Amino acid sequence: MARRASVARRRPSPTATTGLAAALACAFAVWTGGSWYAVAHDERGAFARTRDEVLQAGEQGVQNMNTLDHGDLAHGLDLWEESATGDLLKELRDSRKQFEQQVASAGTTTTAKVLSGAVTELDERAGRARVMVATRITVVAADHRSSTKDSRMLGELTRTPEGWKLSGLGQAPVGDAGPAPSPAGTPTPAATPTPSGS
Repeated sequence: MARRASVARRRPSPTATTGLAAALACAFAVWTGGSWYAVAHDERGAFARTRDEVLQAGEQGVQNMNTLDHGDLAHGLDLWEESATGDLLKELRDSRKQFEQQVASAGTTTTAKVLSGAVTELDERAGRARVMVATRITVVAADHRSSTKDSRMLGELTRTPEGWKLSGLGQAPVGDAGPAPSPAGTPTPAATPTPSGS
């Protein structure tokens, strides 16, 4: 009889079993909740990093394509091509020789300064994005007279193995974000001839 009583005392009580189950359930909930938070936090962090990369590439690309020194055309146009991809890059290459002649003849030097920028659209899966960049463009003519103009540029970017690059570029209509630039939207620095001569 004494042995049976001793064995009975060693059995966990229903209350203790219930408490242990509740503790395990609570621990599991905390673990799964923490895992979900970590995944969501990582995804938000990755998206934010990609957005920053897009903005940096867009601002730099817009600045490059609105900066051109008639005395160093080869370097300037190389930067244009390095900033572009797709149809925009093809158009720049196809019209490069004609454009060099026009800018050299005009004798202008154009520089751009980025005032602000924002990512207006980002599709990570498709590898495409859009940005709006406000710039201040200064043009020095052959007679050394200068003029300055503020403008907003709309850029479309495509992800490439070398990073994000402009696949379209155009000016935003005043007072409106306007439609997306066409993929072959050739940049047109102020007071600088376009590749097509228009």
